Amino acid sequence: MYKNKKNGLLGIIITIIVLILIVIFSNREANTSFFENIANKLVMPIQNGLVYLKNKFSGNSTFFTDINNLKDENKELKEKNSQLEQALRELENIRTENQTLKEYLNLTEKYGEYKTIPAYVINKDISNYSKTVVINIGKKDGIEEKMTVIADEGLVGYVMSVSENTSKIRTIIDTSSSISCLMSTNKESIVCKGTLENNTELKAMYIPTDANLIQGDSVDTSGLGGIYPKGIHVGTVKKIISSKNVIDRYAIIDTAVDFNKLNTVLVIKNK
Repeated sequence: MYKNKKNGLLGIIITIIVLILIVIFSNREANTSFFENIANKLVMPIQNGLVYLKNKFSGNSTFFTDINNLKDENKELKEKNSQLEQALRELENIRTENQTLKEYLNLTEKYGEYKTIPAYVINKDISNYSKTVVINIGKKDGIEEKMTVIADEGLVGYVMSVSENTSKIRTIIDTSSSISCLMSTNKESIVCKGTLENNTELKAMYIPTDANLIQGDSVDTSGLGGIYPKGIHVGTVKKIISSKNVIDRYAIIDTAVDFNKLNTVLVIKNK
């Protein structure tokens, strides 16, 4: 009887101990979950930040790779662009040379009756007081002073000075220039001079009192004066300026040659 009571008490004690251990372990798991939750709240943002930085770094690496590729492509495009520009310059040079050759051909065909030497204009001084051009041929090419210079459109001027390799040309629009001319319609004789005011006009003076001037009439060299051959085109009558005294009337002549665009000329050797 006593032994049974002792065994029963022992069972109760063991049961109590087991229950206490269950409670303790249950509390430990609860505490562990609590601390784990706190740890997760602290650690997760840091972990997420590290992951973000990793991804960012990886993205930057790709970005820098793309930048390098773009630099290489840009360099290649610049080289190709430079090559294209060079090709365009060469084509432009060829086009200019062809244009020059065409102008020379037109000139030589148009003025085939004269013995001429072709030349380039290498300098211009088209101002109010000095209207001259310099060409790239001189004494070594047989050029002499007072030789006539022409362009495809008409009269340019005459050689005023010569060096070994170049020549200076006094143009017909220079104020010191004076040209004996004829009107194409009535063959009246006039004198055309350069003006200070304009680089594309001449002033026709000494018009005969009974001369019938016609606007748009052609004006050519008369062959008088000892410099210019006869029949070279000078320009056209732009307008007639009348006055009370018929002796003082004059005409404005538009030059055939555009001196601002003058690039190629011929020098007439035979007078």
